[in-house]
Amino acid sequence: MNYEQYRPRSFKVLPEVVKNILIINGIMYLATVVLQARGIDLNDILGLHYFESEKFRVYQLITYMFMHGSFMHILFNMFAVWMFGAAIENVWGPKRFLTFYIITGLGAAVAHYGIVYFEIQPTLAYFDTYLSNPSMEGLQALVSSDAFKNFSSADMIDHYNAFTREFNSVQGSNPSEALQLSIDYMKQLRIDVLNAPVVIGASGAVFGLLLAYGMIFPNSIIYLYFAIPIKAKYFVILYGALELFSGIASVPGDNIAHFAHLGGLVTGIILILYWKNRNKRRMNF
Repeated sequence: MNYEQYRPRSFKVLPEVVKNILIINGIMYLATVVLQARGIDLNDILGLHYFESEKFRVYQLITYMFMHGSFMHILFNMFAVWMFGAAIENVWGPKRFLTFYIITGLGAAVAHYGIVYFEIQPTLAYFDTYLSNPSMEGLQALVSSDAFKNFSSADMIDHYNAFTREFNSVQGSNPSEALQLSIDYMKQLRIDVLNAPVVIGASGAVFGLLLAYGMIFPNSIIYLYFAIPIKAKYFVILYGALELFSGIASVPGDNIAHFAHLGGLVTGIILILYWKNRNKRRMNF
């Protein structure tokens, strides 16, 4: 890209799209807190569910980007939107900036659930095998499988323990009733497993903005932890490598969607390169 493309069209500390993103996220966070006190989980309604979940809705592909689980979550994301997004919107203008923000958010969602798809399939295969031909041997194989254990959250373990107690109480006197209990339980558990993954937050789109900032202003100085100076291009590489390592390591208890972050970053690269090549073709024409 040439200098003209990088020259700011205008300079605003809080450009229009960035300002509205901050406002919408703030309103949605306040609504989440208020409704939570009334027993309504807005993150469950507007957060992005797995595409096979009964709770999945198409609009969640957009709404999940404006939902956050805690004050620190929204604070850091919105600070990054302002810090990187304001400079980018001043260069690109509102239309291209908003397009980039939404598309990188979508790319983050696709990347995250692409990984979830491959992780969840072994568990679903065990469920489907058992439900197609239920038996005591099949039940034992299912509950002892690694796939079953890997998707057992604290709530699922509690439910499993309750099921086990009920199952054991009737197994000796009425084996057919015990088998039916296991079928009903596994059907519900399969639904719960599909409903469990929920993604919220602007982090995927933020990583897209970080990537764009590093490409547009590669030698700009970013202060890591507000103290350590590092060039933007190296910051992007370092942060991307850290997310890749964290995603592969898959530390137990880590509820950060690292591959969503990487998905936003990679989608940003693809989109910027596409725009760059399209501009070159127009100039050659």
